Amino acid sequence: MDNRKIIEILERKGVRVTSIRILVMEALTAASRPMSLSDLETVLDTVDKSSIFRSLEAFEKHHAVHSIDDGTGSVKYEVCEGEDECTVSDMHAHFYCEKCHKTYCLKEISAPVVDLPEGFEMNSVNYIVKGTCRECGRRLSRDGLL
Repeated sequence: MDNRKIIEILERKGVRVTSIRILVMEALTAASRPMSLSDLETVLDTVDKSSIFRSLEAFEKHHAVHSIDDGTGSVKYEVCEGEDECTVSDMHAHFYCEKCHKTYCLKEISAPVVDLPEGFEMNSVNYIVKGTCRECGRRLSRDGLL
């Protein structure tokens, strides 16, 4: 995604545009899966951790990204697709591979929406499936471990 599109996303969400924020959002939009702070540090090796973290905080505050707790202790971040806020379509299932430790989006599988009791209001859904991803499964089969 080119810088103009990244700037457009940030401006639409009300995020103050800086060169670091453009780099962080560019890395998130280019990723094929949700990314952790550590993943972003690796990709953006010239940007310090605190700048990346502050960018992620600003993005989350302005609903440009949402966080995913996959149970690993390392929060993952993914770009929200909704115009103003994260929408129900952003609340899809995620898969955590217990072999390679990667988290994948399963956008075609919507997270189940729970009918909450009166007075309760849902802000987000975190639906994680854990197991072995396709690539690790192939590797295990090839090596005769399955």
